[in-house]
Amino acid sequence: MAGLTVEDLKKIKAAHQATATLREGGFRAKVTVHMGTCGIAAGSRKVMTALIDEVAKREIKDIVITTSGCAGLCSREPMATVELVGKPPIKYVDLNEEKIVKILTEHVLAGNPVKEYALVMGSETTY
Repeated sequence: MAGLTVEDLKKIKAAHQATATLREGGFRAKVTVHMGTCGIAAGSRKVMTALIDEVAKREIKDIVITTSGCAGLCSREPMATVELVGKPPIKYVDLNEEKIVKILTEHVLAGNPVKEYALVMGSETTY
């Protein structure tokens, strides 16, 4: 087996940087994509993939993307919760790839919640 190159190590570092940022508390936002079986059946994997791809494309380093199980509203899946530091969390429903990119752009990066996709604001928080 060939040894690791410097480029291999850089790729590993980049892949795990979000986890380290979360532990150190240096993130400004957390996006949780709800991925219970109902969410997966409704398309949450596509939503998660679109979000990860967009964050990688824009080289955003201070946002944590995570998953959770069912949020209890199966008929409104796919769902995601956005938490900005110092702001109440917002749960978004009936998502698709285009909607999650709009949420990333307008809410996570610009601080303006996307009201037409929001179900509730301020129901939960981790900070």
